[in-house]
Amino acid sequence: MAEIRTNNAKKKLKNGGTVIALGGADSPEIVDLLGPSPVDAFWFEAEHGPVDYSHIGDLSRACDLWGKTSIVRVGWNEENIIYRTLDRGAQSIVVPHMKTRAIADEVVAAAKFAPIGRRGMWFSRQGYGVDDYLEKANDETMIVVLIEDYDALQELDSILEVDQIDVLLVAQSDFSQSMGHIGNPGHPDAVAAIDEAITRIVASGRVAGTNVSAESAGKYVDMGVRFFYTNLSDWLTQSADRFAAALDRAK
Repeated sequence: MAEIRTNNAKKKLKNGGTVIALGGADSPEIVDLLGPSPVDAFWFEAEHGPVDYSHIGDLSRACDLWGKTSIVRVGWNEENIIYRTLDRGAQSIVVPHMKTRAIADEVVAAAKFAPIGRRGMWFSRQGYGVDDYLEKANDETMIVVLIEDYDALQELDSILEVDQIDVLLVAQSDFSQSMGHIGNPGHPDAVAAIDEAITRIVASGRVAGTNVSAESAGKYVDMGVRFFYTNLSDWLTQSADRFAAALDRAK
């Protein structure tokens, strides 16, 4: 009998570690190319990016080959969207605009089988050949919710009471936009509110996440963040800049 694959990012967080999730690698070939890298998870974009249900099987298979966790951000908190994404093979789900406890409860209900939730009864491709998949799937399914609205700050204490959510990720650009500072997450008011959200998540004992660059990551490490989202385009741009600078020095 086959064994269900371990969600290595979830396991790492459970053991007190940190997780790097890389976005922008929305093809199996890029996942393979980056498989040896130190990232823990690949974040596939089905809210803003090209990923749809027909892509998730191959994307998650590429992650499985390298022991990386497959994460898919969906476009909305809709029950069928969530469990169909998991059925296609994603090990983790990201749901945007987590504004209230009621929405958080709905996400858990959609992502987890009974007795925790009411996920539709179907085998994920993660369950092929795994006879006890239904008994073990909940333990290997990771739920990430996005705190990306200023309204959520007022409801944060009640959202933090919802069990089974593995990561509460403060998405800085949308959060600052919701405060009237579109395109300016560095505005002092936005920074203060974002830092407050992260601090409260960490103080509650839950896992905080946020989007980072190489320059900003240290701040959030010091704040206790343990889930870090970054984007492949940033990595490529930074590497290209360093390469170009090296050539300039050679002139």
